[in-house]
Amino acid sequence: MEDQNGRVCVLVTGGSGLVGRAIERVVKEEGVRKEGEEWIFLSSKDADLTNTAETRAIFEKYRPTHVIHLAAMVGGLFLHLRENLNFLRKNIAINDNVLHTAHEFGVVKVVSCLSTCIFPDKTTYPIDETMIHNGPPHESNSGYAHAKRMVDVYNRACFQQYGRRYTAIIPTNIFGPHDNFNIEDAHVLPALVHKTYKAKRDSTALEICGSGRGLRQFIYSLDLARLYLWVLREYDEVEPIILSVGEEDEVSIKDVVDAIAEAFEFTGPVIYDTSKSDGQLKKTASNAKLRRYRPDFVFTDFKTAIKETCDWFAANYESARK
Repeated sequence: MEDQNGRVCVLVTGGSGLVGRAIERVVKEEGVRKEGEEWIFLSSKDADLTNTAETRAIFEKYRPTHVIHLAAMVGGLFLHLRENLNFLRKNIAINDNVLHTAHEFGVVKVVSCLSTCIFPDKTTYPIDETMIHNGPPHESNSGYAHAKRMVDVYNRACFQQYGRRYTAIIPTNIFGPHDNFNIEDAHVLPALVHKTYKAKRDSTALEICGSGRGLRQFIYSLDLARLYLWVLREYDEVEPIILSVGEEDEVSIKDVVDAIAEAFEFTGPVIYDTSKSDGQLKKTASNAKLRRYRPDFVFTDFKTAIKETCDWFAANYESARK
């Protein structure tokens, strides 16, 4: 992990978000922090990473040797449908500033966070790391997807031109404590957590957008954090790696609704509004590459992770992002 001076400073962009907080918890509580390592968790209050000068000032201040790049403009399906151009422009600016500034400051390794939405809409399943650029992504989030694809293009070009081993992970749908639980603009699972909490509190029906047929693989944020740290320390490929539960652990949105209802002990009526979009019905990802490296890794049971997330949201309702 050390640079040529034996120093280690890990800068985490987006450090106050879902994955950043999970990584911070794992670093502090699970004994993975090595002696002498410095960890800096940035939030949007520390710098506007769409601004080149502010990005350079942060790198000048901390002189990181390693970067975990999580910062991004993110949101759920309906926000993407409304603001595709904003997702494209802001994420391209953030990624270019962080990656290029990291190179200029001699950062040893950058591990960026991508998304399975970067994969082609028309494809065969399961998708794997070789298929990223085989066709256009789903139109519902094409701006975000193209911006994230460019991280992979940058990493390969930076290795070709400068020998930098910058890489990226591709998680499936992440959830856990410290997520954004906004009902309108969050990702599907945290939005459902908030909806179900309110339905239970107010004794109303639980209304679900879409049919519930869509299939997804979900990864608990703490599991992702543990794997992210393994990638930072031990994974040496420039090519990205999918971090996900297996294909056999794919669940429907209805399964998610049922698990959240069980966690909150919600017994009221559940209404599926089939006039609303389901988005992509499936985007099954293969974790075969991960399993070749880490056949020993044990994922948290889905219902256990859902219960922990729901309990956290209920306990932190007033301060949670919503």
